[in-house]
Amino acid sequence: MELEELRVAVSTGEIDSVVVGFTDHYGRTMGKRFDADFFLESCVEDGTHGCDYLLTVDMEMDPVEGFAYANWEKGYGDFHLVPDLGTLRPAGWTSGTAFVLCDVIDDRTHEPVSVAPRSILRRQVDALTKAGFSAAAASELEFFLFRNSYRDAHAKSYRDLEAAGWYVEDYHLLQASRVEDYVGAARRAMRDSEIPVENSKGEAAIGQHELNIRYAEVLDMADRHVVMKQGMKELADALGVSVTFMAKPDSAQPGNSCHIHLSLWKDGVNVFAGQAGADDDGRSDLFRWFLGGWIHHAPDLMPFVAPTINSYKRYRDQSWAPTRLAWSTDNRTAGFRVVGTGSGLRIENRIPGADVNPYLAYAAALASGLDGIANQIEPPEEFRGDVYASDVERVPRNLRDAVDRFEASAAARRFFGDLVVDHYTHHLRTEIGAHEAAVSDWEMARYFERI
Repeated sequence: MELEELRVAVSTGEIDSVVVGFTDHYGRTMGKRFDADFFLESCVEDGTHGCDYLLTVDMEMDPVEGFAYANWEKGYGDFHLVPDLGTLRPAGWTSGTAFVLCDVIDDRTHEPVSVAPRSILRRQVDALTKAGFSAAAASELEFFLFRNSYRDAHAKSYRDLEAAGWYVEDYHLLQASRVEDYVGAARRAMRDSEIPVENSKGEAAIGQHELNIRYAEVLDMADRHVVMKQGMKELADALGVSVTFMAKPDSAQPGNSCHIHLSLWKDGVNVFAGQAGADDDGRSDLFRWFLGGWIHHAPDLMPFVAPTINSYKRYRDQSWAPTRLAWSTDNRTAGFRVVGTGSGLRIENRIPGADVNPYLAYAAALASGLDGIANQIEPPEEFRGDVYASDVERVPRNLRDAVDRFEASAAARRFFGDLVVDHYTHHLRTEIGAHEAAVSDWEMARYFERI
């Protein structure tokens, strides 16, 4: 939506509110809801402000001590939210509303806040541009759909929820037809939000589905990903159902993935393919080195790909989630699956779950791949066969191990800077501490009577 289109829609009464948002560490959309006239009068030029504690809070919105960026001693001041009008769009899941994403800017220096997720991806896109490339990307988001509202699910402590299906519905058109009240509405809502939709389908678990949107330039894709999740949650809330993007909501079923697809382009040409010196499969040196860097640095950057305690419970053999750092052509047991040919040639990273913050995941991919090109990092030999049955290096088994490696990584500090690494290390260690302090249902069932 162009700004002039918004002005017309506001003047006719078609739009009366503008939501101004950004994402925190978790990928949650935070922000304000503006009267549309005031947005046009003031916010377009001047932006708005938000409390900098939003980049230091935990899931319960409690300020966490120990961050250098913002703390009680510094008084938790403001940062500046500057709308990126290239992200302005109708909010197709509701009425009378437009939606715009913001860059988070330091009030004193007028520079992007370095620890804000969108700033982290922007820096990698700048590095990509400087190297002479652009990136095309796509997020494949999976989710579980339940017939309980979010409020009812909370009241039931998220136990014994009614799944939208009652048998595994992977590609089943009959089961898919039964959820068109929500999934069909979500497809149309994304389309009406100027997010081009490809398709939806049943997935490999009971009540699980996937909604695919069309690929785009990498920052645009990350923005679409964020808007899609926000819109799907708001739509579910309005329809009295619930969706979850947890990586592993049910230990007995496959988890929710977010396979991310990526290719590099220059002058309208996919440089992964069709270059001089391409191998027998039509893949260039640039493809090989980008893949080599992505795989090589994956263990160090796992917190940007698998950011929660729950993320690591998804990595189970024979579960459709990858467990090892192998690459292979069109092989769903590999962490890195190579698909397509010619202009469609791309790398699919199957490691992220649907709980991923897309800005961080794409930043990790670009930083790793560009380093691979700069240093001509060769990937391991292509794996052929069942990667689950191999002795290839595994992804980290838990968030603690992943954070330890991230914190100690010279590459992570070179890519993102000490401030970002230390900030996210502290954030993630806080999450680990909260998990370790909590008493779980598993502990109650196991120990209440019998210990």
